[in-house]
Amino acid sequence: MLRNDIRQVDAILLTHEHNDHIIGLDDVRPFNFQSKRDMNLYATERVAAEVQQRFAYAFSAVRYPGAPALQFVTIDKDHPFEVEGIPVQPIEVMHGTLPVLGFRFGDFTYLTDIKTISAAEIEKVRGTKVLALGVLHHTPHYSHLCVDEAIALIDVIKPEQTYFIHVSHHMGLYDEVSAQLPEGIALAYDGLKVAVSSA
Repeated sequence: MLRNDIRQVDAILLTHEHNDHIIGLDDVRPFNFQSKRDMNLYATERVAAEVQQRFAYAFSAVRYPGAPALQFVTIDKDHPFEVEGIPVQPIEVMHGTLPVLGFRFGDFTYLTDIKTISAAEIEKVRGTKVLALGVLHHTPHYSHLCVDEAIALIDVIKPEQTYFIHVSHHMGLYDEVSAQLPEGIALAYDGLKVAVSSA
């Protein structure tokens, strides 16, 4: 965030409650100060309950001084919603046995921590031009896609471009892995910018 000079965050969409996806919530405080309002967190009821428990100091009746100012907007996989005027299509994937939400914004779809996805949810992704897809490494894993599984899924969805995200250090070095990936698939990297339509 600092290196890329991101000065404004309007809202946060939570995919699920695992620590590597929520533990930075305390760091929204500077954005509260900038916007002078609570940060909207879009999440399922299950995720909201877990986050409120772990960050109890931010959700108490009497807010702890200096705590991040957060408020939840409840969402579910079956109902599209809007964030700051941008239409969002939630997509449910399975992270092992845990349901996790991905999100589609027009031509761009973000699916992290995915092992499987139902045929009905794949239909929500069809037609996307750019796909950000969680792919851990080359070896099969019980709750994440490996490279071969990801490529098989990409062959079904058929986006124009896919970026692998949530990559383990076991994946290998960027240049070496990139040389092995099929055309239209690349590793994402910090600072990557993707221009997409949100319509």
